[in-house]
Amino acid sequence: MTAPRKRVGSATVGTVSIARGLSKLGVCSRAAGERLVMEGRVRVDGNIVRDIAFRVRPETDAITIDGTRIGKVPHVYVALNKPRGLVTTRDDPQGRATIYDCLTSDSLPFLGPVGRLDKASEGLLLLTNDTRWSSRLLDPLSHVEKTYHVQVRALVTDDILVQLAVGVVEDATGERLDVKRVSLLRVGSRSSAWLEIVLDEGKNRHIRRLLAVLGIEVLRIVRVAIGSLRLGTLAKGEWRMLTAEETKNLARS
Repeated sequence: MTAPRKRVGSATVGTVSIARGLSKLGVCSRAAGERLVMEGRVRVDGNIVRDIAFRVRPETDAITIDGTRIGKVPHVYVALNKPRGLVTTRDDPQGRATIYDCLTSDSLPFLGPVGRLDKASEGLLLLTNDTRWSSRLLDPLSHVEKTYHVQVRALVTDDILVQLAVGVVEDATGERLDVKRVSLLRVGSRSSAWLEIVLDEGKNRHIRRLLAVLGIEVLRIVRVAIGSLRLGTLAKGEWRMLTAEETKNLARS
């Protein structure tokens, strides 16, 4: 006999919403799960569920989609070299190309991005169906370092490097924008240069906003490392599975 589910406020201890449960099982995104529920395609213990707030224990409840029992999907960890021009989402209302256009293998389960790169940025992006691992990396308290190579249209002086290292305050928002480390990689032609910028926090469009405060135009942003994991020789638009050691090292970060 199944033990009764203890109520605390409006939730039930040990349970999650049905859409969240589908996501935790690695079946689909939370948004896709909500659509499946509203379409009447999901049953729990034989009963159709149409309420997206319905609470389940995904590890033990009998959940089916279109009559097929679903269970926990093995955890998968992927590194993608995101090309410029793709958005980091599965379903884009504007119909733009997404990172999932690169993940066409039938062997892959549903994967969610671990953080984001904006449309104009490129480089290393992690994806997984392990929500706990993803949350650990995204937790602001983890301070996982992310390394970017940034091409700018500017004559980068020592004064500019000092200003970047000290950090700035954005006038429009009053928000402080800091870097962990910054250095000049090389000077290019036509008054351009490449910087290496290391962040241990992830504010929206952090680098672009930081450089805009100093009046510096950004030409390219390439993320080359997350923690100890480097982009390496992975070709643009290609992906690979992380090794067990890489997965563990990132979790330790």
